[in-house]
Amino acid sequence: MDVPPHCRAEFPPRILNKAEEQQKTQDNTEYFLSSGDKIRFFFEKGVFDEKGNFLVPPEKSINKIDHALHAHDPVFKGATHSSKVQAVARSLGFHMPVVVQSMYIFKQPRIGGKVPAHQDATFLYTEPLGRLLGLWIALEDTTVENGCLWFIPGSHTSGVSRRMVRTPAGSMTGISIRGSDPAWDNSLYVPTEVGRGSLILIHGEVVHKSEQNLSDRSRHVYTFHLMEASGTVWSPENWLQPTAELPFPPLYT
Repeated sequence: MDVPPHCRAEFPPRILNKAEEQQKTQDNTEYFLSSGDKIRFFFEKGVFDEKGNFLVPPEKSINKIDHALHAHDPVFKGATHSSKVQAVARSLGFHMPVVVQSMYIFKQPRIGGKVPAHQDATFLYTEPLGRLLGLWIALEDTTVENGCLWFIPGSHTSGVSRRMVRTPAGSMTGISIRGSDPAWDNSLYVPTEVGRGSLILIHGEVVHKSEQNLSDRSRHVYTFHLMEASGTVWSPENWLQPTAELPFPPLYT
């Protein structure tokens, strides 16, 4: 992997002025926003020193690799379009499913970060709602200790009140948040511990989260999202957009 330049400091540690802070934020945002049709690397916090050198082994520094493994890597392409995945989609009534993104998430031992409560449709919005499905494949056993998923049962029926959208071209921020989430009751979450090889299907509007991995074991998963393309409008405000080079590929082959 290549470490993105914006992850490496070009000078000894010092207080950044406003322009430098702004540029670093823009570099991070642009790296993310332009990753939809590429394979890119995103790192855990605190894994680089002030000169951009690794403080932990590189293979333990990665938070996730995304967002187009399904298109550019033959192993992940094969897994995504496998006969088992196609059978699941057909059993759920998908007529024209397309793959919109894919991620390999590491949840590293001790440092694997917390993922706050969210709905996937906040980031991947469709009209009408209910056309997005996440497929989350556990490549290792997932437990409360190493950061399994937690869900609020029934929360997929409450709509979406917060969206992350692209700002107009030339904007300083690149993305903005519209609306806000309700105060979800922590007592409603149910942990979902599953064994290696298990598949969790995630409705686009269900509220879910995961806690930091405080154990000595990683929690590797491969996850990707399908959208029913028939009769569905992919929001032009979504951060992720199909490109001429990589339109959303059909699942069925």
